[in-house]
Amino acid sequence: MNKLSNYILKVTCFVITALFISCEQKNLYQNFAYTTEIQVVFDWKYAPNVAPETMRLYLFPLNGGKPQTYEFTDYRGGRIHVPVNRYRALCVNSDTESILYRNIDLFDHFEAYAPDGVLHARSSSVPRAQGTANERIVKSPDYLYSASLDDVTIEFSKKIQTVILFPEQSVCRYRVEIRNVSNLEYISADGISGALSSMSGGLLVGRRELSPSPVTVPFEIYPHGVSTLKANFLVFGRVRSMELTNKLVVYVIMTDGSKSYYTFDVSRQIAEAANPYDVYILLDGLPLPKPITNGDGFHPEIDEWQDIEVDVPM
Repeated sequence: MNKLSNYILKVTCFVITALFISCEQKNLYQNFAYTTEIQVVFDWKYAPNVAPETMRLYLFPLNGGKPQTYEFTDYRGGRIHVPVNRYRALCVNSDTESILYRNIDLFDHFEAYAPDGVLHARSSSVPRAQGTANERIVKSPDYLYSASLDDVTIEFSKKIQTVILFPEQSVCRYRVEIRNVSNLEYISADGISGALSSMSGGLLVGRRELSPSPVTVPFEIYPHGVSTLKANFLVFGRVRSMELTNKLVVYVIMTDGSKSYYTFDVSRQIAEAANPYDVYILLDGLPLPKPITNGDGFHPEIDEWQDIEVDVPM
């Protein structure tokens, strides 16, 4: 082999080796996810005096892909290592039992929703309010707090970057008071319960929008004094629809076995509440019947539920 051929061969080998190394470095770079440490802060100025046991953060890459998920045992936040990228972010308190999640890989469709519930009075199935037969029965949710950010840029830096989120109450507290209840003392043990129709079954957390499908939420009712009933429960909120009415139903079983359910249209009180996250419903008058006996203490068994529509003064 002459000197020229030897030179050409060496140059060719060098070029091939350089190209191979270049390609190899490029592939390594493409597959390597640079991470950096950041400080996450949950600022509770919109929900003071709240201290959940745990918090969960989701970071959704703006260029697609599954979200990065982080759990915090300190409700105030903490430090985590995150791949360098641009994200949309949302957080929720993760110490709940009566809240489920779906579509968690999609920021716009990330939904917190209530699990299935049971509508009953003293372990007995009860009838539905008129027009609500197709609504799903769900449990009252736990307290949920959430926040979101539309654009979070995580850069590679020796300086620790801080990301701040401001969780807010994301469910509504409903308080019910029914005054001037007659014959309250004759309600059987565990013989009273309630339900509220046309509530939302969930929340799209990132968009902070209520799920549109209506549900019915059962709740417990307690005697308060000699002629008052009270209830206190949580919901995601009311479905905003002109075609739906919010019907509050009180189911009662008396000591003689008689069964009645009383339906109130409370749509206006809910819609006009000063604070949609703290709704107070006041009802006046619940005509419970006095039990029927044959004089020797015998109570006749009554299986049918009596439907009673109660007018709510405007």
